[in-house]
Amino acid sequence: MKGIILAGGLGSRLYPLTYATNKHLLPIYDRPMIYYPIATLVNAGIDHIMIVTGGPHAGDFLRVLRNGTHLGVRHLEYAYQEQEGGIAEAIGLCANFADGDDICVILGDNTTDADIRPAVEEFSGGALLFLARVPDPERFGCPVFDERDAKRITRIEEKPSNPRSDFAVTGLYLFDAKVFDYISRLEPSARGELEVTDVNNFYLNDGTLRWQELQGYWSDAGTFESLHRANRFWAAQRGWSSADESD
Repeated sequence: MKGIILAGGLGSRLYPLTYATNKHLLPIYDRPMIYYPIATLVNAGIDHIMIVTGGPHAGDFLRVLRNGTHLGVRHLEYAYQEQEGGIAEAIGLCANFADGDDICVILGDNTTDADIRPAVEEFSGGALLFLARVPDPERFGCPVFDERDAKRITRIEEKPSNPRSDFAVTGLYLFDAKVFDYISRLEPSARGELEVTDVNNFYLNDGTLRWQELQGYWSDAGTFESLHRANRFWAAQRGWSSADESD
């Protein structure tokens, strides 16, 4: 399995912080944000990774990541997304890199301590979504569960104003090679983007979508609130406490 980290966009929700660099290079406590999804992949045994980036600060990744060996990456490639065309468009740029293999996709602002290695090793095709309970599911893709079978997803809604549950699609996915065929069939949404939610619904309609809840901590870091939350969690993980603060 190969890994894909999506780290493009302008990071406008974090202006003025992202005037100076790409969002995914901002610090989460003592390391750049992009280190966290890389660690998630490497800890799962995935060390061939492509990073999809874009915007005016794309070149900053080379100075931070170099060839990735200091982070446990054996092979690191980059792809450039020229426009903000959506998550599915970004995944589609990786077809040649995937070369028919299964892929693990993770958004570059995701931080988690969950161990996904068992899921990676057991993956046998289709799509696997990782879900997490969140306080603000309206910011994410949200599953709608069958009223008669609480484990069965009937559809996925993109950023619904009235979410049907407190589960969110985390931005961590396993896909087989069919994902690129599905992406080629997408039409832009009302936002003008190719939506990964539509890809997931293709798998759902084909009966090959599965899901599991992430065990452990998970948060994105794409807003000031979630960036602060992630910083506090990872600082505490590394032994920091509020008692360490001085006037």
